[in-house]
Parts: sequence; C-alpha cells; structure tokens
Amino acid sequence: MRRDTFLKSLAALAAAGTLPLTARAAANVKMMIPANPGGGWDTTGRALGKAMVDAKVADTVAYDNKGGAAGALGLAQFVNGSKGDPNALMVMGAVMLGGIITGKPPVNLSQATPIARITSEYNVFVLPANSPFKTMADVVAQLKKDPGSVKWGGGSRGATEHIAAAMIAKQVGVDPKKINYVAFRGGGEATAAILGGNVTIGGSGYSEFAPYIADGKMKAIAVTSGTRLEGSSVPTLKEQGIDVEIGNWRGVYGAPGITAEQKKALTDMVLAALKSASWAEALKKNDWTPAVLSGDEFAKFVDEDFANLRDIMTQSGMV
Repeated sequence: MRRDTFLKSLAALAAAGTLPLTARAAANVKMMIPANPGGGWDTTGRALGKAMVDAKVADTVAYDNKGGAAGALGLAQFVNGSKGDPNALMVMGAVMLGGIITGKPPVNLSQATPIARITSEYNVFVLPANSPFKTMADVVAQLKKDPGSVKWGGGSRGATEHIAAAMIAKQVGVDPKKINYVAFRGGGEATAAILGGNVTIGGSGYSEFAPYIADGKMKAIAVTSGTRLEGSSVPTLKEQGIDVEIGNWRGVYGAPGITAEQKKALTDMVLAALKSASWAEALKKNDWTPAVLSGDEFAKFVDEDFANLRDIMTQSGMV
C-alpha cells in the first residue's frame, strides 16, 4: 500500500473510532465524581483515572467533584454540560439509583450512556469508639425501645446503608418509617460524624472505614454480605439473626449523545484500565470485589436493579 493511501486509511479509521487502542492518541478524560471528596465514589473515580493513565489509554484525567442529593447534582451537571463529549465519564452506582428513586430529580440517568459496572462492595456498620453499645444486638435493643433515639449515619438518602438500616428495622419488628437516618453529602462528612460521636451507628463501604477500624477509632459490628469478608472477623447480619444482605456496586457512564463508535471506544478504554496493575493494586488496597459488566448486559442490570431497589424502598416506607 502506498504511504499516502495508508495514511488516509488510518485517518478514516481514527475518525470512525475503530482504531485499536494502541494506535489511537490517548485521550484527555474528564471524570465527574458526583460526591464530595473522601468517599467511595471519589476513591473509585480517582483510582480508575490513575489506571487509565497507567494503561496509556488516557494522557490526563481531570476530576470534578460535585456532591449532593445522592449524586443527582453531579448527574445534572454531567448531563447538561457534557453532551456529545466522547472523553467524559461519570462515576455512579447503587447509591445514585436510590437517590433518584427518593429525590425524583429533573434529570434522568437514562439521558447518559451506560459504560460499565466495575466493582461491588458490602457495607459495614460501625460504632464510635466511645459508644455505650458494644454489639448490633445492643443497637437493636435500643431501636426496639425507642427507634428515634438511634441515629443512623451514612451517605445520602437512599444510599445502600440507608436501605440496609430500613431492612434491619423491618426484620426486627420496628416500623422502618421510624428510623432516624442522618444523611451526609460525602464519606468524609459521615466519617467525621461517627468519629465525633454525633451519630449512634454509621454505615458505609468497608474500605472507607477500614483504617479507623484498624486503629480502634471505630468498632465494626456487622457487614451486609452473605458470608464474612475475606480476612475479616466482622460478623454478618445473618450470623446475628438478622436476615439482611445488600451490596453496593459502582460503575461509570458516558456523556449523553455520543455515537455507538464513541461508546465502544470509551468502553474499551475503561476495560483496558481495569486490566492494569494499577487497578489490581486499587482493588486490593480498598477491598473491592471486581464485578465487571459492560454493554447491553450492564444497561439491563441497571434497569433491573433500579426496579428491585424501588420495590424494597417502597415496602420500607422510604418512597
């Protein structure tokens, strides 16, 4: 093939977004993190961005934190400000679905483009170090005595720890509508409230509280997994006679209005990053469980999980 013909073919492939990753110019990615710094979405987004750079599918990654309303404020900014941008990503997950169900924001997740689910994580419930309670049984006893006196601290209204608290109440015979749930805009705020003893019990992904559990500043009393987490001695709710199991998955969406070719290219970039040594290190460091799902399967999963969460939240009196 003549050199000029080859170059024209290469240019056509690049324009169509069908060049292999190794032949494309690396992108300047914009990562929307719809939460304040310090929480699970923030950690996930920055770890993914680093993995994309290390995997050489991105030259740079710029981060934009926009917390509030279980991610709805960030979602609105992403939907309205990133239309047609093939290099824009937004971190999201089960928490955002719950927030949409309870908050009914004017923007809709279906306006953005599903790319991939990347991790799953179970919640851990903790007590402040100076708490008069020692176990989940102690908390449940107080909950039965006076539901409003137990302050549950966690992420935004509709977060998985909020849903778990309502499920626990229902399982032990307490009206879920009576739980006293204190929502925080980000993981950093929730952590500060627990460390300061401003809530009775706190919930979040295990990785967010792990350092504080390790140094004795928080006491872990239950996890929402079906079996104990690997390497952890924290008992499950089921072990303690409370039949509740719920996970917190996280994923990424692309901008509204991108083409099928651009969606595939963005998906390929994310999947390549998830195979990097950098991402493997992040999984280990944060105790994340890989849960990779992309394409139509991911879109179907989101729709089904949305319906399931809505049913649970309606039955629990949260909607």
